Amino acid sequence: MKKFLLLATFIMGCLSAQAQITLVKNQKPAARIVLTEKSDVNQQAATLLQDFIKRISGAELPILYNGAKKGDVLIGGNTTQATEDGFLLDTTNGMLRIQSGGDKGAIYGVVTLLEDYLGVNYYAKDFCTFNSQHTIILPEIKRAESPAFRYRQTHSYGNDDPLYKLWARLEEPSEMFIDDMWVHTFNRILPASRFGKEHPEYYSLINGERRPGTHSQWCLTNPDVFEAVCTQLDSIFKANPDLKMISVSQNDGNDTYCHCPECTAVDEYEGAHSGNFIRFLNKLAERFPDKEFSTLAYLFTMQPPKHVKPLPNVNIMLCDIDCKREVPLTDNASGQWFKEALEGWAKISNNIFVWDYGINFDNIVSPFPNFHILQKNMQLFKDNHVTMHFAQVNGIKGGDFSEMRAWMLSKLMWNPYQDSDALMRRFMEGYYGAAAPYLYQYQKIMQGALLSSGTELWIYDSPITHKNGMLNANLRKTYNELFDKAEEAVKDNPVLLDHVRLNRLTLRYSELEIVRTEAEGDPDIENKLNAFEKLCAHYGVQSLNERNNAPADYCALYRKRFLPNRQKSIAAGAKVTFQSAPDEKYRELGETALTDQLFGGTTYVESWVGWEGRDASFTLDLGEQKKFTRIEADFLHQLGAWILLPKGGRFSISQDGEHFEEFGSFQFAEDRDLQVKFVPGAVESSVPKQARYIKVEVETLGLCPDWHYGVGYPAWFFMDEISVY
Repeated sequence: MKKFLLLATFIMGCLSAQAQITLVKNQKPAARIVLTEKSDVNQQAATLLQDFIKRISGAELPILYNGAKKGDVLIGGNTTQATEDGFLLDTTNGMLRIQSGGDKGAIYGVVTLLEDYLGVNYYAKDFCTFNSQHTIILPEIKRAESPAFRYRQTHSYGNDDPLYKLWARLEEPSEMFIDDMWVHTFNRILPASRFGKEHPEYYSLINGERRPGTHSQWCLTNPDVFEAVCTQLDSIFKANPDLKMISVSQNDGNDTYCHCPECTAVDEYEGAHSGNFIRFLNKLAERFPDKEFSTLAYLFTMQPPKHVKPLPNVNIMLCDIDCKREVPLTDNASGQWFKEALEGWAKISNNIFVWDYGINFDNIVSPFPNFHILQKNMQLFKDNHVTMHFAQVNGIKGGDFSEMRAWMLSKLMWNPYQDSDALMRRFMEGYYGAAAPYLYQYQKIMQGALLSSGTELWIYDSPITHKNGMLNANLRKTYNELFDKAEEAVKDNPVLLDHVRLNRLTLRYSELEIVRTEAEGDPDIENKLNAFEKLCAHYGVQSLNERNNAPADYCALYRKRFLPNRQKSIAAGAKVTFQSAPDEKYRELGETALTDQLFGGTTYVESWVGWEGRDASFTLDLGEQKKFTRIEADFLHQLGAWILLPKGGRFSISQDGEHFEEFGSFQFAEDRDLQVKFVPGAVESSVPKQARYIKVEVETLGLCPDWHYGVGYPAWFFMDEISVY
């Protein structure tokens, strides 16, 4: 028996040795790259392999188009062992064959070979690592792989590095969708500016009126709409013959669906607003059977219909925008609502695209510790017939561990059953070097603090929401100590030090935001603000939120708005009495926030007091008669949250609180700028006035205009401080 084991070991060793392929020996090429068939993908795969073999060894393998022999690398041919974008690596018969399951399979086969067998790691935009080798010998390989999702996309700022994008196995809408039409396309297909005036009946009936607009929906039961859309699509298809998939999907905005009797009847029968949309898309899919139509299940269309089923060439793009992110989608109420929708769609469709959100739109450069939920959510998608996946993360440089988030997501999109914690450790060790242990500890402490605080994490979050939880003073001190150790560990490596310092920006920003809400302040806040501004400029951080507010503008406004040298208002602490009160959830806050001298930031969830579609009226009691020349109300402009400037307002003053005389009025012009702004409504008197009481009256805009996301619905306005000087 012992001799038999020795013989078996010897034979297996010989077979293994035969399977080994030498690509480079002593910095000289020992193999060739042979394309078995010509194509752009195969050529790109060959060039990629040639490039990295040369980087690793200094040897350049020649690329040929025929005459393969033992020891060569053969690229080309299809395999039935993999699906689209998948591949087969096989060293049988002394050659390495790289075959494709379709599309970019050959490229991704080369990427896997380089990463898993030759030690090349492409961690982030313009940053890859590998060890030099004078001799490169491949072991025996027989490996077939297919991706979990046929389409994989992140919103990473690294996507403008073509090599990184290939390495991450990512795709862009322009590669899949005709004319880059992949979401919110109603207005692109039937522009309201062209069709709205002549055919208002094409658009939603909202609050008793047809409301054509850039964010209005179509009247989907109107047969003329269907024919007009088909005419438009036919022209688009003829102009773009190379792709087959297009999105025909609702404009951005909530509850802007059509309320006409015909549409309402379908909604009631189907038990969901999505019923009208799926019926319409099915008709398109029948009219153009060679095309694939994607449509949104988003906000008011998230839930599936009860009766109609999408045809196979109708793709459902399901969005979890309203879900909280502190736990997986299976573990909180908002996530379970989405899970119910996902499972409902999975019962009637095998063609589902999930748009998942992993970003804080209002405060991108702030902590967002959701790494612990990424894998579980992705497994949920995979288990429910999801075939396409977009993770909207870190589209702006400077976001919370943006590079690691994008890298981990790209790995999990390919295979969501990997160990996500091991992926995190692997990335940290490669991208942060000796700083990795401290940053890993930082992530885990913050994750634990978030979960133990019981505070929700969501995509319009503010650091201030967490100032008594995961961002309390003691924890911020701990985090800074860990970052100090991380910086010290890589101080002699400028590249790794930059990686650490860039990711510390989120902590710096959080501290700035939290300090401005605290009456005691921070004596060193101006130096911290200057350091933040300098670092953002150094690292090329261009925006702090989805609305493109630049760091330099934020810092300039912070100095003017929040630093303690601001002029003190004589209305500080004044008692507020409402005649026309804010909405219920802001009423208690309004009793103090309007005169507490703490100004709100870019996120309406803190300090701001809101009225929806109604006028505001309230009186300030200054406690005694005081002299002043200026009254100023502070308003928030944030179109993405349906927060628009009101029409205007006026101030009145009184000695006794009963008889008022007008102090002055102000008006606002329409503002369509997407940037978040703080806009004063101010009146100044040329001569001092004396009064104890000040009445503030604000006239609402009423309904959102036709160009806005909330067309036909009540607009919000938000106020913060009333200042008197």
